[in-house]
Amino acid sequence: MIDLFPEGFEEIERADGVELVAYTDPGGEERLWKVFGHTSGSEVPEGWEGRWRQFHRPVRVGELWIGQPWQKQPSDAIAVVIDPGRAFGTGAHPTTRLCLELLAKLPRASVLDVGCGSGVLAIAASKLGFAPVTAVDSDENAVEATRRNAEANGVSLCVQRSDAQADDLPDANVAIVNVTRAVVEASAGQLRWPRLVSSGYLVSEPAVLDGYRHVERTAEDGWAADLFER
Repeated sequence: MIDLFPEGFEEIERADGVELVAYTDPGGEERLWKVFGHTSGSEVPEGWEGRWRQFHRPVRVGELWIGQPWQKQPSDAIAVVIDPGRAFGTGAHPTTRLCLELLAKLPRASVLDVGCGSGVLAIAASKLGFAPVTAVDSDENAVEATRRNAEANGVSLCVQRSDAQADDLPDANVAIVNVTRAVVEASAGQLRWPRLVSSGYLVSEPAVLDGYRHVERTAEDGWAADLFER
């Protein structure tokens, strides 16, 4: 399916398995027949191109509201409006919320968001009063999405392309690394930050990082986030 429809397709959970759905034309339907030998087709109702929006839901994390541009913002919260575009991160994933819960407890200081994705953590940090805030990602789409979302939220970030597993990362008082365990460990190995908030891994992973002392762990739906200090 990825080869046939690199622009994307939908996975729908069914009782007897997973259904793969492509929005295509007769030529695409013919390609499906040739590869799979059997498909079923139906006319797509009007408005299909915006249907993906219904899968996004706003979330509350303490005083923060994180949602998308087409949703109504509440009057009793600090709004972080994220249009993910082609970058990962809308605020709905448990690891994002867990990182923000830990970050909100810390003294306001400079922050580095490693693997910033859509910029949700960096923008939220800025709105919580952390400054200056730097965001880095190895994906140019993420860098562009973070810059776009920062401007839309009226916050000032330093955003740059950088590979956490290969490049020297900027200094800051607090680093947030919500990517994978491998990236967390590679970043922590630079020993550049007094405090480090990490996530992107399961609760079965140990709360240990070389060179750091573990302070606190929080968890949700099997995911974990940790606060470390040097």
